[in-house]
Amino acid sequence: MTVAEDLAETPETAEEEPIKQRKNGLYPGVSDELAENMKSGWADTELRDLEPIPQAAETAARRAALSARFPGERLVIPAGNLKTRSNDTEYAFRASVEYAYLTGNQTEDGVLVLEPKGDGHEATIYLLPRSDRENGEFWLDGQGELWVGRRHSLTEAEQLYGIPASDVRELPGKLREATGPVRVVRGHDAGIEAALTDKVTAERDEELRVFLSEARLVKDSFEIGELQKAVDSTVRGFEDVVKVLDKARATSERYIEGTFFLRARVEGNDVGYGTIAAAGPHACTLHWVRNDGPVRSGDLLLLDAGVETHTYYTADVTRTLPINGRFSEIQRKIYGAVYDAQEAGIAAVKPGAKYRDFHDAAQRVLAERLVEWGLVEGPVERVLELGLQRRWTLHGTGHMLGMDVHDCAAARTETYVDGVLEPGMCLTVEPGLYFQADDLTVPEEYRGIGVRIEDDILVTEDGNRNLSAGLPRRSDEVEAWMAALNG
Repeated sequence: MTVAEDLAETPETAEEEPIKQRKNGLYPGVSDELAENMKSGWADTELRDLEPIPQAAETAARRAALSARFPGERLVIPAGNLKTRSNDTEYAFRASVEYAYLTGNQTEDGVLVLEPKGDGHEATIYLLPRSDRENGEFWLDGQGELWVGRRHSLTEAEQLYGIPASDVRELPGKLREATGPVRVVRGHDAGIEAALTDKVTAERDEELRVFLSEARLVKDSFEIGELQKAVDSTVRGFEDVVKVLDKARATSERYIEGTFFLRARVEGNDVGYGTIAAAGPHACTLHWVRNDGPVRSGDLLLLDAGVETHTYYTADVTRTLPINGRFSEIQRKIYGAVYDAQEAGIAAVKPGAKYRDFHDAAQRVLAERLVEWGLVEGPVERVLELGLQRRWTLHGTGHMLGMDVHDCAAARTETYVDGVLEPGMCLTVEPGLYFQADDLTVPEEYRGIGVRIEDDILVTEDGNRNLSAGLPRRSDEVEAWMAALNG
């Protein structure tokens, strides 16, 4: 029997594909002698006496709330699989938010299953175990330990996450044989969904996804701490950018993007979303992520960026900065209007207020300025009723923030946009004015100027707290801050 046949017939890997060699690899095969040699002579590296992850108590409470919502039903929450970037290279893996929220685990192919038991559920986390030393997977497979690094053993996983762990390769068979009502979070693991294809419905699965989205509307103390950590790193990233604007002027917006990315990778997991480093008229493109344009003295830089922590919580902060350190008269005028709108929006964030209040407050200020400047015909009530200000304001004034930059997106409209603010909610307040370079309805001096100011606001018991207050906002404070950073 060849080594390949032996790998294919190993009972414990019955759910796996045989280990494949690269088509144009330099080694055509593995001799029996080498295969035998690789099985032995390895030290015991099992990690013992591991401490639970910091959020273990919080993830347990979240699972308990989920269990109470769907009694008597099997609940399946996958992490997802690696996605191919090109040929045999993959994108960096990021577990599904639902799975990470409920477990704290971030490894590919994981699945959380809540099995009905008594009045509640019994949770099991299904994971790939350590790479197999017997069948050669640890050194022959592209996802083996010697290629991509060590996985935790199932025993280690149980200690870390406080959940019984089992081999995920056994799960599809178990799910195919499962009876009773089942729900699955869709869109992350096609294999798991295929195993449940005749047991689930889209409507019931959507109810599960909506519940898990709404559960994240109010953050617990661990989440608030992580959001503050993300914001603090983001503040340092903005400082990094200001210090290298001279180098960006000599190159492009990419230098700004790369500078911020360095901070995100050093202090966090990644950026929480594609950095918007928009100089000059690019600031009028809301999601400008090409970042390949020039950085010119005299223009504004709109930097919208956020560090994502190792636990997936992201900041989302925007500052609009004069590249040469000083606002021109027209830039200061437009910036001041956006600042005043943001001040009004932030003041409207408080427990018991309608979610829409901060948006309405900010939009009113912007509409007033547009009428005052003669860019749109008043009165202001008419402008707001018809939405005429949107030609230059374009977007909503904020969104929920958390493990997704646009967090809780699947929540019902009545609990989100039409809901009421509660302590523990975290949202952005980010009004903007954007005068496109080809907009002939405004004076030429306005054209090509885009301004947005965005902060991350936590709803507290008695009002709100600006998590990103470490970055100046008022135009004179921005100028003084930039001057101080540049000596």
